[in-house]
Amino acid sequence: MAAILFKWMLVSWMSWMHPFYVGVTEVQHNKTDQTLEISIKLFIDDFERGLSAQYKTTVDLTNPKDPKQTDAWIFQYIQNNVHLKVNGKPVTLEYVGYEKEREAAWCYVQVSNVADVKQLAIENSLLYNVLDQQIHIMHLNANGQRKSGKVMNPERQFSASF
Repeated sequence: MAAILFKWMLVSWMSWMHPFYVGVTEVQHNKTDQTLEISIKLFIDDFERGLSAQYKTTVDLTNPKDPKQTDAWIFQYIQNNVHLKVNGKPVTLEYVGYEKEREAAWCYVQVSNVADVKQLAIENSLLYNVLDQQIHIMHLNANGQRKSGKVMNPERQFSASF
């Protein structure tokens, strides 16, 4: 009985500490709207650490003191750490917003005026400023095809042709 209780406590503690440092970035080409829709999922506690280190202040994504300032920090942090090229040309990100889902934060950005995608390249260094073990799973979707890859700190780049 003690062994079962110990295992349960250990698993509960480990899941609370989430020893895996993984983010997921999904890029979806919406041909109808001619946009790239980008969703980024990060653990909230890690994301708050990254933002707090970057801006030298405590950042609370669950109950932000100043939501407009928090949005500005999030977007600037994403702009500094996520870069996309479409068909070999750099594109400009537009901030859509973020939301909390349990222990994760979903951040949404987009790129307008993307009529056709033959190649997508993404550079992602989110949380590298605070987590040496950070891993990013990246999914690039265009022309009915999905290409996925993984980059681990210090790697940053993933690209795919469609």
